[in-house]
Amino acid sequence: MPADIVPIEPGVSRYAALAAALRARIVAGEWPAGTAIPAEQQLAAEHKVALGTMRRALELLVEQGLIERVHGRGTFVRQSLSGAPMLRFFRFGDSGEAPLSRILGRDRIAAPAPVARQLDIANGTECLRLKRLRLLGGQPCLYEEIWLPLPLFAALAKSDTAKWPDLLYPMFATKCGVHVHRARDEIGFGSLTAAQARQLALPAGHPCAIVNRTAYDLQGRAIEARTSRGDAHAFHYTVTIT
Repeated sequence: MPADIVPIEPGVSRYAALAAALRARIVAGEWPAGTAIPAEQQLAAEHKVALGTMRRALELLVEQGLIERVHGRGTFVRQSLSGAPMLRFFRFGDSGEAPLSRILGRDRIAAPAPVARQLDIANGTECLRLKRLRLLGGQPCLYEEIWLPLPLFAALAKSDTAKWPDLLYPMFATKCGVHVHRARDEIGFGSLTAAQARQLALPAGHPCAIVNRTAYDLQGRAIEARTSRGDAHAFHYTVTIT
């Protein structure tokens, strides 16, 4: 697609304005996730900028996590997340098996204030709420409540949950056209209610680790609010500091 000279707003550097123009082309679907973008020289010529300016713009998009450089191959739009694993925060044995998923409930409900803030939507906006259990070796390990704004996820409102895959993010892409680009997880601790404990085969009031996730699409919109609860005694987190 031919590109015009990028307009520069006051106070915005040329390479930052150029990065914003490239981001807009990616968000518009000109270069889908996983595909290579044109060479730096070609992009510089299209946008009528110096090669050094184009390189700085691309470096900014790399820092923002939108694109990635692959040595010897080129620069690619980053793939959508397939399902950043919650189980990395827990130790439930060392079998190495992938967790199975069971949808316990699905309903259409107005978003309460905390969910609305997390998704940056108006209070009372209708959402699809899922209750899901993750299992390892047939044993429950995580209980999740997932909020998805409507009508963005309307395609999931009536489909057969028994046929849903264990990983939701690829299904979001195929059924709803929603690609999860990044996610932010916040960790806290609390106690299980009687209903939550029953699903995890634990006593009511048992201590639990709580992971609150907000997932975002390419445009930067919050498209999923998820709360995952698991046995606090199984919680495990490792970070390397260099």
